Amino acid sequence: MKSHTIAVLVIDENRIRASIIEAGLHEAGYGNVTIVHDINGIARKISEINPDVIVIDLENPNRDMLENMFQLSRAVKRPIAMFVDRSDEASIEAAVDAGVSAYIVDGLKQERVRPILKMAISRFNAFARLNRELEETRGELENRKVIDRAKGLLMKSRGISEEEAYALMRKTAMNQNRKIIDIAQSLVTAIGLLDPGENA
Repeated sequence: MKSHTIAVLVIDENRIRASIIEAGLHEAGYGNVTIVHDINGIARKISEINPDVIVIDLENPNRDMLENMFQLSRAVKRPIAMFVDRSDEASIEAAVDAGVSAYIVDGLKQERVRPILKMAISRFNAFARLNRELEETRGELENRKVIDRAKGLLMKSRGISEEEAYALMRKTAMNQNRKIIDIAQSLVTAIGLLDPGENA
């Protein structure tokens, strides 16, 4: 994605600091920049603006403000770069847990905005890719469990081998133009309804 097409939202109650970030973004070629100075109702504003990247600048954040911003980070699922003037280890860990892509302590300088934003975007994309792969792997494992369960049920009810049970499900799936997992799930559900003891 080219920088001039990326919509950036800057959340900063301090207008002077916001202008530093805005200048750094414009200098880096980010033309679509929206500044919000009031954090009240920020979740609604984010959904209205629908930015690609969010930059949050908290001059002297208290714990409640940080926690609110971390909850926001978990909810919006976008790259977030957060600038704070000071921090502690617990806040840094909380920022990572919340999915903040770049958490910068005492580093608000115009020339640093561009590399920090690029890092936030690439880190967010890397985490998103890992999460997708993890979900796919989890889904495959769950599917395998269901298919194995269905094979076991067929083997028991029909007195056939594992290979024959799988071949039967595959043939049924092809005949019905469905996936094997759908056939397996239907079989497990049906047996569970007919014989509740089987699902115990």
